[in-house]
Amino acid sequence: MTILASNDELISTAKEAGVLRIGINRPDKLNAITPQMYADMVAALQQAEEDSEVRVVLIHGSDTCFTSGNDLLDFAEHPPTGEDSPVFQFLIAISRATKPLVAAVNGPAVGIGTTMLLHCDLVYAGEATKLQTPFVNLGLCPEAASSLLLPRLIGYPRAAEMLLLGQPMDADTACAAGLVNGVFSTSKLFPHALAQAQLLAKQPPAAVRLAKHLLRKNSAAGVPEVIVEECQYFMERLSTPEAAEAFKAFFENRAADFSQFN
Repeated sequence: MTILASNDELISTAKEAGVLRIGINRPDKLNAITPQMYADMVAALQQAEEDSEVRVVLIHGSDTCFTSGNDLLDFAEHPPTGEDSPVFQFLIAISRATKPLVAAVNGPAVGIGTTMLLHCDLVYAGEATKLQTPFVNLGLCPEAASSLLLPRLIGYPRAAEMLLLGQPMDADTACAAGLVNGVFSTSKLFPHALAQAQLLAKQPPAAVRLAKHLLRKNSAAGVPEVIVEECQYFMERLSTPEAAEAFKAFFENRAADFSQFN
């Protein structure tokens, strides 16, 4: 099964029957996301907002990987410097989307690969899905308002395991916790997610947008402010000795040593 649009773009898009598909298309790098890829996803989300023919957005990766998160080498060489950075513009765009967002997730969904799902309305996972948010492990802090939304969604104890320890969560656990709507085999995942997106696209569009607004009104309270706060802390953390050691250890393929810090 090939689920990506047939082009060579790292972010592929395809529009059909009211559904705009946004595909993360860099399988040779486990779909690691670069600043340009973030900018392309922002442009696609803006297209969805402005195009009256688009009623639903479906976000997906490849058959074996949703995304491994930020391309750490590129991230280390070109770190975000402010709220106008592509990664934070993406977080703002996805958190403000007025049309329904559906996600089809299989394989690794690391960092922003997990936190972006908190802004989606329907999330379907493959059996091989592993959700992980190893921000602290890299000497950083949560982003995408995950410090607010994740404990609201799955409770503080589970959120603490994910955000403080960076422990992965498998698909069945994520489904039981309420992070995803359902778990499917790889062969059935994308067809099901697409069918649900197409079903949504046939619904009265204004009513769907209003229902989404009302559904998210309370859970999204404070999200813009938290995204900004996390962004500020995140950029500060990038220049700390802890983050330097974490990134150095990652590139040297060894365990990080934080024993000298307090």
